[in-house]
Amino acid sequence: MSNSPLTPGIVPGRLPAEAYARNFADHEPALDRHEARVAADRCYFCHDAPCITACPTSIDIPLFIRQIATGTPEAAATTIWSQNILGGICARVCPTETLCEEACVREAAEGKPVEIGRLQRYATDVAMAKGLHPFTRGTPTGKRVAVVGAGPAGLACAHRLAMHGHDVVIYERRPKAGGLNEYGIASYKATNGFAQKEVDWLLSIGGIELRCGVELGRDVTLAELEAGYDAVFLGIGLAGVNALRAAGEDKAGVRDAVDFIAELRQTADLSTLPIGRDVVVIGGGMTAVDAAVQSKLLGAETVTIVYRRGQEKMSASAYEQEHATSAGVRIICNAMPVAIHGNGAVREVEFAYTQETPEGLKSTGETFRLKADQVFKAIGQTLAGAPEGLAVQGGKLAGHQGKVWAGGDCAAGGEDLTVTAVAEGRDAAEAIHKHLMA
Repeated sequence: MSNSPLTPGIVPGRLPAEAYARNFADHEPALDRHEARVAADRCYFCHDAPCITACPTSIDIPLFIRQIATGTPEAAATTIWSQNILGGICARVCPTETLCEEACVREAAEGKPVEIGRLQRYATDVAMAKGLHPFTRGTPTGKRVAVVGAGPAGLACAHRLAMHGHDVVIYERRPKAGGLNEYGIASYKATNGFAQKEVDWLLSIGGIELRCGVELGRDVTLAELEAGYDAVFLGIGLAGVNALRAAGEDKAGVRDAVDFIAELRQTADLSTLPIGRDVVVIGGGMTAVDAAVQSKLLGAETVTIVYRRGQEKMSASAYEQEHATSAGVRIICNAMPVAIHGNGAVREVEFAYTQETPEGLKSTGETFRLKADQVFKAIGQTLAGAPEGLAVQGGKLAGHQGKVWAGGDCAAGGEDLTVTAVAEGRDAAEAIHKHLMA
Protein backbone atom coordinates (compact mmCIF):
# COMPACT_ATOMS: atom_id res chain seq x y z
CA MET A 1 0.00 0.00 0.00
CA SER A 2 1.73 3.18 -1.21
CA ASN A 3 -0.75 5.62 0.35
CA SER A 4 -3.44 5.73 3.06
CA PRO A 5 -6.83 7.39 3.57
CA LEU A 6 -4.92 10.28 5.18
CA THR A 7 -2.60 10.97 2.23
CA PRO A 8 -3.35 14.49 0.92
CA GLY A 9 -4.57 15.06 -2.63
CA ILE A 10 -5.91 12.70 -5.28
CA VAL A 11 -3.80 9.55 -5.15
CA PRO A 12 -4.14 5.79 -5.84
CA GLY A 13 -3.49 2.88 -3.51
CA ARG A 14 -5.09 4.17 -0.32
CA LEU A 15 -6.04 0.66 0.85
CA PRO A 16 -4.44 -2.79 1.11
CA ALA A 17 -5.07 -5.03 -1.91
CA GLU A 18 -7.42 -7.32 0.00
CA ALA A 19 -9.59 -4.34 1.00
CA TYR A 20 -10.42 -3.54 -2.63
CA ALA A 21 -11.52 -7.10 -3.26
CA ARG A 22 -13.65 -7.08 -0.12
CA ASN A 23 -15.15 -3.62 -0.70
CA PHE A 24 -16.14 -4.30 -4.30
CA ALA A 25 -17.49 -7.81 -3.83
CA ASP A 26 -21.15 -8.48 -4.57
CA HIS A 27 -22.93 -6.27 -2.03
CA GLU A 28 -26.01 -8.52 -1.97
CA PRO A 29 -25.02 -12.17 -2.51
CA ALA A 30 -27.24 -14.41 -4.60
CA LEU A 31 -29.81 -16.69 -2.98
CA ASP A 32 -29.08 -20.39 -2.96
CA ARG A 33 -31.72 -22.99 -3.88
CA HIS A 34 -33.05 -23.40 -0.35
CA GLU A 35 -33.11 -19.67 0.36
CA ALA A 36 -34.96 -19.05 -2.90
CA ARG A 37 -37.62 -21.66 -2.08
CA VAL A 38 -38.13 -20.13 1.38
CA ALA A 39 -38.36 -16.61 -0.05
CA ALA A 40 -40.78 -17.75 -2.75
CA ASP A 41 -43.06 -19.36 -0.18
CA ARG A 42 -43.81 -15.91 1.26
CA CYS A 43 -45.63 -14.86 -1.92
CA TYR A 44 -49.45 -14.80 -1.77
CA PHE A 45 -49.60 -15.32 -5.58
CA CYS A 46 -52.17 -12.53 -5.81
CA HIS A 47 -54.64 -12.83 -8.69
CA ASP A 48 -54.69 -9.05 -9.24
CA ALA A 49 -51.06 -8.64 -8.18
CA PRO A 50 -50.13 -4.98 -7.66
CA CYS A 51 -46.45 -5.87 -8.14
CA ILE A 52 -47.10 -6.57 -11.84
CA THR A 53 -48.60 -3.12 -12.32
CA ALA A 54 -45.65 -1.56 -10.50
CA CYS A 55 -43.13 -3.27 -12.80
CA PRO A 56 -42.41 -1.11 -15.88
CA THR A 57 -41.95 -4.29 -17.96
CA SER A 58 -45.10 -5.96 -16.51
CA ILE A 59 -43.40 -9.24 -15.60
CA ASP A 60 -45.86 -11.82 -14.28
CA ILE A 61 -44.21 -11.82 -10.87
CA PRO A 62 -46.56 -14.24 -9.04
CA LEU A 63 -46.15 -16.76 -11.86
CA PHE A 64 -42.35 -16.74 -11.86
CA ILE A 65 -42.24 -16.91 -8.07
CA ARG A 66 -44.65 -19.88 -8.12
CA GLN A 67 -42.34 -21.54 -10.66
CA ILE A 68 -39.40 -21.06 -8.28
CA ALA A 69 -41.47 -22.42 -5.41
CA THR A 70 -42.24 -25.56 -7.42
CA GLY A 71 -38.57 -26.12 -8.26
CA THR A 72 -38.51 -24.90 -11.88
CA PRO A 73 -36.34 -21.75 -11.88
CA GLU A 74 -35.63 -22.23 -15.60
CA ALA A 75 -39.33 -21.78 -16.34
CA ALA A 76 -39.32 -18.75 -14.04
CA ALA A 77 -36.47 -17.24 -16.05
CA THR A 78 -38.41 -17.71 -19.28
CA THR A 79 -41.40 -15.93 -17.72
CA ILE A 80 -39.13 -13.05 -16.75
CA TRP A 81 -37.29 -12.82 -20.08
CA SER A 82 -40.50 -12.89 -22.10
CA GLN A 83 -41.17 -9.40 -20.73
CA ASN A 84 -37.70 -8.21 -19.75
CA ILE A 85 -34.84 -9.67 -21.76
CA LEU A 86 -32.35 -7.95 -19.42
CA GLY A 87 -33.96 -9.41 -16.32
CA GLY A 88 -30.60 -10.44 -14.89
CA ILE A 89 -29.11 -6.96 -14.65
CA CYS A 90 -32.45 -5.41 -13.69
CA ALA A 91 -32.63 -7.80 -10.74
CA ARG A 92 -29.33 -6.30 -9.58
CA VAL A 93 -29.81 -2.60 -10.26
CA CYS A 94 -33.56 -1.93 -10.24
CA PRO A 95 -34.87 0.15 -7.32
CA THR A 96 -37.27 -2.69 -6.52
CA GLU A 97 -37.86 -1.10 -3.12
CA THR A 98 -39.78 1.70 -4.87
CA LEU A 99 -41.34 -0.43 -7.62
CA CYS A 100 -42.61 -4.02 -7.32
CA GLU A 101 -41.57 -4.57 -3.71
CA GLU A 102 -43.14 -1.33 -2.51
CA ALA A 103 -46.42 -2.48 -4.08
CA CYS A 104 -46.16 -5.97 -2.53
CA VAL A 105 -49.09 -6.94 -0.29
CA ARG A 106 -46.60 -8.27 2.25
CA GLU A 107 -45.00 -4.82 2.41
CA ALA A 108 -48.35 -3.22 3.18
CA ALA A 109 -49.27 -5.85 5.78
CA GLU A 110 -45.93 -6.52 7.46
CA GLY A 111 -43.43 -3.93 6.29
CA LYS A 112 -41.34 -6.70 4.71
CA PRO A 113 -42.07 -7.44 1.04
CA VAL A 114 -41.35 -10.61 -0.87
CA GLU A 115 -37.75 -10.35 -2.10
CA ILE A 116 -38.80 -10.06 -5.74
CA GLY A 117 -35.51 -8.67 -7.01
CA ARG A 118 -33.37 -11.39 -5.42
CA LEU A 119 -35.76 -14.10 -6.62
CA GLN A 120 -35.58 -12.70 -10.16
CA ARG A 121 -31.80 -12.78 -9.97
CA TYR A 122 -31.86 -16.37 -8.72
CA ALA A 123 -34.02 -17.57 -11.61
CA THR A 124 -32.10 -15.79 -14.37
CA ASP A 125 -28.70 -16.76 -12.91
CA VAL A 126 -29.66 -20.45 -12.77
CA ALA A 127 -30.94 -20.42 -16.35
CA MET A 128 -27.96 -18.51 -17.75
CA ALA A 129 -25.52 -20.83 -15.95
CA LYS A 130 -27.16 -23.72 -17.81
CA GLY A 131 -26.84 -21.92 -21.15
CA LEU A 132 -30.60 -21.60 -21.55
CA HIS A 133 -31.80 -19.10 -24.16
CA PRO A 134 -35.50 -19.87 -24.64
CA PHE A 135 -36.00 -17.63 -27.69
CA THR A 136 -35.08 -18.25 -31.32
CA ARG A 137 -34.66 -15.93 -34.23
CA GLY A 138 -37.77 -15.66 -36.35
CA THR A 139 -38.03 -16.56 -40.03
CA PRO A 140 -36.01 -13.88 -41.90
CA THR A 141 -38.25 -11.10 -43.21
CA GLY A 142 -35.67 -9.38 -45.40
CA LYS A 143 -36.14 -6.16 -43.43
CA ARG A 144 -33.16 -4.35 -41.92
CA VAL A 145 -33.26 -2.14 -38.84
CA ALA A 146 -30.52 0.10 -37.47
CA VAL A 147 -30.30 0.48 -33.69
CA VAL A 148 -28.17 3.36 -32.42
CA GLY A 149 -26.95 2.76 -28.90
CA ALA A 150 -26.21 -0.58 -27.28
CA GLY A 151 -27.67 0.30 -23.91
CA PRO A 152 -30.69 -1.39 -22.31
CA ALA A 153 -33.20 0.18 -24.72
CA GLY A 154 -31.19 -0.64 -27.84
CA LEU A 155 -30.40 -4.19 -26.77
CA ALA A 156 -34.02 -4.93 -25.83
CA CYS A 157 -35.21 -3.48 -29.13
CA ALA A 158 -32.64 -5.46 -31.15
CA HIS A 159 -33.47 -8.76 -29.45
CA ARG A 160 -37.21 -8.41 -29.97
CA LEU A 161 -36.67 -7.44 -33.62
CA ALA A 162 -34.48 -10.54 -34.09
CA MET A 163 -37.26 -12.66 -32.58
CA HIS A 164 -39.50 -11.30 -35.34
CA GLY A 165 -36.95 -12.24 -38.02
CA HIS A 166 -35.57 -8.81 -38.89
CA ASP A 167 -31.84 -8.21 -39.45
CA VAL A 168 -30.44 -5.73 -36.94
CA VAL A 169 -27.23 -3.71 -36.87
CA ILE A 170 -26.40 -1.98 -33.58
CA TYR A 171 -24.15 1.09 -33.69
CA GLU A 172 -22.42 1.87 -30.39
CA ARG A 173 -20.03 4.77 -29.83
CA ARG A 174 -18.16 3.13 -26.96
CA PRO A 175 -15.77 0.15 -27.14
CA LYS A 176 -18.29 -2.15 -25.41
CA ALA A 177 -22.02 -2.70 -25.49
CA GLY A 178 -24.19 -2.41 -22.41
CA GLY A 179 -24.65 1.32 -21.96
CA LEU A 180 -25.10 2.33 -18.34
CA ASN A 181 -25.19 -1.35 -17.33
CA GLU A 182 -21.54 -1.52 -18.37
CA TYR A 183 -20.39 2.05 -17.70
CA GLY A 184 -22.79 3.72 -15.31
CA ILE A 185 -23.60 1.60 -12.25
CA ALA A 186 -21.67 0.82 -9.11
CA SER A 187 -19.22 -2.04 -9.57
CA TYR A 188 -20.46 -3.91 -6.50
CA LYS A 189 -23.95 -4.18 -8.04
CA ALA A 190 -22.82 -6.19 -11.08
CA THR A 191 -19.64 -8.10 -10.32
CA ASN A 192 -17.55 -10.55 -12.35
CA GLY A 193 -18.27 -8.88 -15.67
CA PHE A 194 -21.96 -9.77 -15.53
CA ALA A 195 -23.06 -6.91 -17.79
CA GLN A 196 -20.94 -8.21 -20.68
CA LYS A 197 -21.93 -11.81 -20.04
CA GLU A 198 -25.57 -10.80 -20.35
CA VAL A 199 -24.88 -8.90 -23.59
CA ASP A 200 -23.16 -11.94 -25.07
CA TRP A 201 -26.06 -14.14 -23.96
CA LEU A 202 -28.61 -11.75 -25.50
CA LEU A 203 -26.76 -11.55 -28.84
CA SER A 204 -26.60 -15.34 -29.08
CA ILE A 205 -30.11 -15.32 -30.57
CA GLY A 206 -28.48 -14.40 -33.91
CA GLY A 207 -29.46 -11.89 -36.54
CA ILE A 208 -27.86 -9.00 -34.63
CA GLU A 209 -24.59 -7.39 -35.71
CA LEU A 210 -22.79 -5.17 -33.19
CA ARG A 211 -20.52 -2.37 -34.43
CA CYS A 212 -18.71 -0.58 -31.61
CA GLY A 213 -16.73 2.65 -31.93
CA VAL A 214 -19.29 4.16 -34.32
CA GLU A 215 -20.83 7.45 -33.23
CA LEU A 216 -23.95 9.03 -34.70
CA GLY A 217 -23.10 12.38 -36.24
CA ARG A 218 -19.38 11.63 -36.41
CA ASP A 219 -19.11 8.33 -38.26
CA VAL A 220 -22.61 7.93 -39.61
CA THR A 221 -25.55 10.30 -40.10
CA LEU A 222 -29.21 9.70 -39.43
CA ALA A 223 -29.92 10.41 -43.11
CA GLU A 224 -27.54 7.61 -44.11
CA LEU A 225 -29.24 5.20 -41.70
CA GLU A 226 -32.70 6.14 -42.96
CA ALA A 227 -31.53 5.57 -46.53
CA GLY A 228 -29.88 2.22 -45.81
CA TYR A 229 -32.41 0.65 -43.43
CA ASP A 230 -36.13 0.08 -43.29
CA ALA A 231 -36.35 1.60 -39.81
CA VAL A 232 -34.10 3.24 -37.20
CA PHE A 233 -34.25 3.04 -33.41
CA LEU A 234 -32.40 5.64 -31.35
CA GLY A 235 -31.33 4.67 -27.84
CA ILE A 236 -28.51 7.19 -27.54
CA GLY A 237 -28.94 7.97 -23.83
CA LEU A 238 -28.02 11.29 -22.27
CA ALA A 239 -24.40 12.15 -22.99
CA GLY A 240 -24.41 15.75 -21.71
CA VAL A 241 -23.94 16.76 -18.07
CA ASN A 242 -25.51 19.81 -16.47
CA ALA A 243 -23.20 22.59 -15.30
CA LEU A 244 -22.95 23.60 -11.65
CA ARG A 245 -23.10 27.27 -12.55
CA ALA A 246 -20.73 27.93 -9.66
CA ALA A 247 -17.55 29.94 -9.91
CA GLY A 248 -14.44 27.78 -10.19
CA GLU A 249 -16.05 24.59 -11.47
CA ASP A 250 -13.29 24.37 -14.10
CA LYS A 251 -10.60 23.82 -11.46
CA ALA A 252 -8.55 20.62 -11.36
CA GLY A 253 -10.18 17.94 -9.24
CA VAL A 254 -13.71 18.70 -10.42
CA ARG A 255 -15.20 16.13 -12.76
CA ASP A 256 -18.45 14.51 -13.82
CA ALA A 257 -19.57 11.63 -11.62
CA VAL A 258 -20.66 9.58 -14.64
CA ASP A 259 -17.13 9.72 -16.07
CA PHE A 260 -15.66 8.66 -12.74
CA ILE A 261 -18.03 5.69 -12.48
CA ALA A 262 -17.29 4.67 -16.07
CA GLU A 263 -13.54 4.80 -15.42
CA LEU A 264 -13.94 2.78 -12.25
CA ARG A 265 -16.02 0.16 -14.07
CA GLN A 266 -13.31 -0.30 -16.68
CA THR A 267 -10.32 -0.34 -14.32
CA ALA A 268 -8.97 -3.85 -13.83
CA ASP A 269 -6.86 -2.97 -10.77
CA LEU A 270 -8.75 -0.59 -8.49
CA SER A 271 -5.63 0.14 -6.44
CA THR A 272 -4.38 2.17 -9.44
CA LEU A 273 -7.45 4.43 -9.49
CA PRO A 274 -6.72 7.82 -7.85
CA ILE A 275 -9.23 9.13 -5.32
CA GLY A 276 -9.23 12.20 -3.11
CA ARG A 277 -8.82 12.32 0.64
CA ASP A 278 -11.85 14.61 1.00
CA VAL A 279 -14.51 14.01 -1.63
CA VAL A 280 -17.66 16.08 -2.19
CA VAL A 281 -20.44 14.80 -4.45
CA ILE A 282 -23.04 17.32 -5.58
CA GLY A 283 -26.44 15.84 -6.45
CA GLY A 284 -29.20 13.67 -5.01
CA GLY A 285 -29.76 10.80 -7.41
CA MET A 286 -28.51 7.26 -7.87
CA THR A 287 -25.39 8.48 -9.67
CA ALA A 288 -24.49 10.67 -6.69
CA VAL A 289 -24.89 7.74 -4.30
CA ASP A 290 -22.89 5.37 -6.52
CA ALA A 291 -20.06 7.89 -6.87
CA ALA A 292 -20.01 8.68 -3.15
CA VAL A 293 -20.12 5.09 -1.89
CA GLN A 294 -17.43 3.95 -4.31
CA SER A 295 -15.23 6.90 -3.32
CA LYS A 296 -15.46 5.68 0.27
CA LEU A 297 -14.75 2.11 -0.79
CA LEU A 298 -11.64 3.30 -2.66
CA GLY A 299 -10.26 4.73 0.58
CA ALA A 300 -11.35 8.38 0.77
CA GLU A 301 -11.28 9.61 4.38
CA THR A 302 -14.38 11.81 4.16
CA VAL A 303 -17.14 11.71 1.54
CA THR A 304 -20.08 14.08 1.58
CA ILE A 305 -23.16 14.24 -0.65
CA VAL A 306 -24.68 17.72 -0.86
CA TYR A 307 -28.19 18.14 -2.29
CA ARG A 308 -29.94 21.44 -2.91
CA ARG A 309 -33.42 20.38 -1.73
CA GLY A 310 -34.85 18.40 1.18
CA GLN A 311 -33.88 14.77 1.69
CA GLU A 312 -37.40 13.58 0.85
CA LYS A 313 -36.95 14.99 -2.66
CA MET A 314 -33.74 13.10 -3.42
CA SER A 315 -34.34 10.82 -6.40
CA ALA A 316 -32.10 8.19 -4.81
CA SER A 317 -34.36 5.85 -2.87
CA ALA A 318 -34.39 5.69 0.92
CA TYR A 319 -32.71 2.29 0.60
CA GLU A 320 -29.85 3.79 -1.42
CA GLN A 321 -29.52 6.72 0.97
CA GLU A 322 -29.28 4.33 3.90
CA HIS A 323 -26.72 2.27 2.01
CA ALA A 324 -24.64 5.42 1.53
CA THR A 325 -24.74 6.47 5.16
CA SER A 326 -23.95 2.93 6.33
CA ALA A 327 -20.83 3.07 4.12
CA GLY A 328 -19.73 6.22 5.94
CA VAL A 329 -21.03 8.86 3.54
CA ARG A 330 -22.47 12.04 5.05
CA ILE A 331 -25.55 13.58 3.39
CA ILE A 332 -26.22 17.33 3.64
CA CYS A 333 -29.49 18.63 2.23
CA ASN A 334 -30.88 22.10 1.48
CA ALA A 335 -27.56 23.45 0.27
CA MET A 336 -26.32 24.52 -3.17
CA PRO A 337 -22.79 25.25 -4.42
CA VAL A 338 -21.90 28.89 -4.98
CA ALA A 339 -18.13 28.72 -5.50
CA ILE A 340 -15.22 26.30 -5.72
CA HIS A 341 -12.07 27.67 -4.12
CA GLY A 342 -8.44 26.76 -4.66
CA ASN A 343 -5.31 27.90 -6.44
CA GLY A 344 -5.69 25.98 -9.71
CA ALA A 345 -7.05 22.89 -8.00
CA VAL A 346 -10.05 22.57 -5.72
CA ARG A 347 -9.39 22.94 -1.99
CA GLU A 348 -12.82 23.96 -0.67
CA VAL A 349 -16.40 24.13 -1.89
CA GLU A 350 -18.59 26.96 -0.66
CA PHE A 351 -22.30 26.24 -0.25
CA ALA A 352 -25.32 28.34 0.57
CA TYR A 353 -28.23 26.98 2.56
CA THR A 354 -31.48 26.93 0.62
CA GLN A 355 -35.18 27.10 1.34
CA GLU A 356 -38.31 26.38 -0.68
CA THR A 357 -40.41 29.47 -1.38
CA PRO A 358 -43.53 30.12 -3.49
CA GLU A 359 -41.14 31.55 -6.10
CA GLY A 360 -38.96 28.45 -6.06
CA LEU A 361 -35.69 27.45 -4.42
CA LYS A 362 -33.77 30.36 -2.91
CA SER A 363 -30.62 30.90 -0.90
CA THR A 364 -30.97 31.89 2.74
CA GLY A 365 -27.78 33.93 2.48
CA GLU A 366 -25.98 31.77 5.04
CA THR A 367 -22.96 29.91 3.66
CA PHE A 368 -20.52 27.23 4.76
CA ARG A 369 -17.46 25.54 3.28
CA LEU A 370 -16.40 21.92 2.92
CA LYS A 371 -12.79 20.86 2.54
CA ALA A 372 -12.36 18.98 -0.75
CA ASP A 373 -9.59 17.87 -3.06
CA GLN A 374 -12.04 16.10 -5.39
CA VAL A 375 -15.56 17.11 -6.45
CA PHE A 376 -17.98 15.00 -8.47
CA LYS A 377 -20.89 16.60 -10.30
CA ALA A 378 -23.98 14.38 -10.30
CA ILE A 379 -26.66 16.94 -11.05
CA GLY A 380 -28.34 15.30 -14.00
CA GLN A 381 -27.59 14.57 -17.63
CA THR A 382 -28.89 16.18 -20.78
CA LEU A 383 -29.55 15.14 -24.35
CA ALA A 384 -26.49 15.72 -26.54
CA GLY A 385 -25.90 14.92 -30.19
CA ALA A 386 -29.56 14.79 -31.19
CA PRO A 387 -29.79 14.58 -35.00
CA GLU A 388 -31.02 17.67 -36.78
CA GLY A 389 -34.62 17.59 -37.89
CA LEU A 390 -35.92 15.43 -35.05
CA ALA A 391 -38.46 16.96 -32.70
CA VAL A 392 -37.32 17.47 -29.11
CA GLN A 393 -39.85 17.60 -26.30
CA GLY A 394 -38.88 18.67 -22.80
CA GLY A 395 -35.20 18.27 -23.61
CA LYS A 396 -35.66 14.74 -24.97
CA LEU A 397 -36.52 13.14 -28.29
CA ALA A 398 -40.21 13.06 -29.07
CA GLY A 399 -41.92 9.81 -30.08
CA HIS A 400 -42.14 8.06 -33.44
CA GLN A 401 -41.01 10.35 -36.29
CA GLY A 402 -41.17 8.90 -39.80
CA LYS A 403 -38.80 5.92 -39.99
CA VAL A 404 -37.31 6.76 -36.59
CA TRP A 405 -38.30 5.50 -33.14
CA ALA A 406 -36.61 6.37 -29.82
CA GLY A 407 -36.47 4.88 -26.35
CA GLY A 408 -34.56 4.88 -23.11
CA ASP A 409 -33.16 7.91 -21.31
CA CYS A 410 -33.02 10.00 -24.51
CA ALA A 411 -36.78 9.68 -25.12
CA ALA A 412 -39.54 11.78 -23.65
CA GLY A 413 -41.75 10.10 -21.07
CA GLY A 414 -40.89 7.53 -18.42
CA GLU A 415 -38.28 7.45 -15.68
CA ASP A 416 -34.56 7.18 -16.38
CA LEU A 417 -34.29 3.58 -15.18
CA THR A 418 -32.80 0.48 -16.77
CA VAL A 419 -36.10 -1.38 -16.53
CA THR A 420 -37.99 1.52 -18.15
CA ALA A 421 -35.46 1.62 -20.99
CA VAL A 422 -35.94 -2.11 -21.55
CA ALA A 423 -39.71 -1.67 -21.71
CA GLU A 424 -39.44 1.20 -24.18
CA GLY A 425 -36.99 -0.67 -26.41
CA ARG A 426 -39.19 -3.78 -26.40
CA ASP A 427 -42.34 -1.80 -27.17
CA ALA A 428 -40.62 0.18 -29.92
CA ALA A 429 -39.56 -3.11 -31.54
CA GLU A 430 -43.17 -4.27 -31.57
CA ALA A 431 -44.22 -0.98 -33.16
CA ILE A 432 -41.44 -1.22 -35.75
CA HIS A 433 -42.40 -4.82 -36.55
CA LYS A 434 -46.03 -3.86 -37.01
CA HIS A 435 -45.00 -0.97 -39.26
CA LEU A 436 -42.67 -3.10 -41.40
CA MET A 437 -45.22 -5.90 -41.82
CA ALA A 438 -48.20 -3.64 -42.55
